[in-house]
Amino acid sequence: MAARFRAVELPYSPSPPSPTSRRRRHPGNIATLHRQQNPHPLHVASARKPWQMEEKDKPKTICRASEIQCSEQPWRREPLRRGTVSPRLPVPGHIPLPPYAGTDRLPDVSPDRQLHVSESISRMRAACELAARVLEHAGTLVKPSVTTDEIDRAVHQMIIDAGAYPSPLGYGGFPKSVCTSVNECICHGIPDSRPLQNGDIINIDVTVYLNGYHGDTSRTYLCGQVDESAMQLVKVTEECMLRGISACKHGASFSTIGQKISELVDEYGYGIDPFVGHGVGKIFHSEPIIWHTYDYEPGYMVAGQTFTVEPTLSMGGTECTLWDDGWTAVTVDGSLNAQFEHTILVTGDGAEILTARR
Repeated sequence: MAARFRAVELPYSPSPPSPTSRRRRHPGNIATLHRQQNPHPLHVASARKPWQMEEKDKPKTICRASEIQCSEQPWRREPLRRGTVSPRLPVPGHIPLPPYAGTDRLPDVSPDRQLHVSESISRMRAACELAARVLEHAGTLVKPSVTTDEIDRAVHQMIIDAGAYPSPLGYGGFPKSVCTSVNECICHGIPDSRPLQNGDIINIDVTVYLNGYHGDTSRTYLCGQVDESAMQLVKVTEECMLRGISACKHGASFSTIGQKISELVDEYGYGIDPFVGHGVGKIFHSEPIIWHTYDYEPGYMVAGQTFTVEPTLSMGGTECTLWDDGWTAVTVDGSLNAQFEHTILVTGDGAEILTARR
């Protein structure tokens, strides 16, 4: 689940490199985060090998977004309409709750960069492995006529059956247990009664709170028959995430993540939405802030840190508007968006993808 502000709202950031960058609203009260109020805003070596995109799934031919859209018949896609949001689902009393549960208060982004030792790494792995299993199951439900509310119910049940808490539920008033962002929804989509349609793409963002730790991951799925331009956007977005992760290791500059991602995005002519990744662990959202564009975050990675890498790519413009629910961010021009996210653990010589599919 992306941090609750846009990159360009961080008052200590340099000028953005692109005129398409925009301010990110703070859901709930839609207030800009200020350094004065929160002077430092806000996821060891391992033998595990991170999951990599299979060779057959990697984009092989570079085709810029404008070219592919002009070379095929336009896909007739209705603008996204909100459906009916059902009541929150209950959580059994024996399940431990995160500190924000029951308050509907949006927590401040913690200034603490979360570092782990062997015991907390084990707990992070358990939370992240559960999140990965839940996400994989949710992906099997993506079919035409299935509602995002049905996906939410399935996700909620699987999480509580495992003795965990669905982290988005009640976070700053978010009413559901998972984020489901369809088509032009950039992120933080609220599950509702709208049925998925043939040709949709949907990002499902799962975070679980297990044994005091959050595991956070998301993936964009294809619903039915999807046009070539949408399929390419999804594949390139996943590859961008993996390239960003490939830059991570002890002593590496945080700025290399955005640089790796931006180099690939530039080849395809997509836009990078300035929603950011974040530290994650005992705290849902903390520093470091993970930029997916060129050279923003100062500082260097340290072995034992955990954070998310979660680029969001747009087929067109990156200007967005926020629905009056305070969460749903959609592109103004209706451009499709895709996002992928992993929680990673920085190691001495690379990074372990904690939410990789096993």
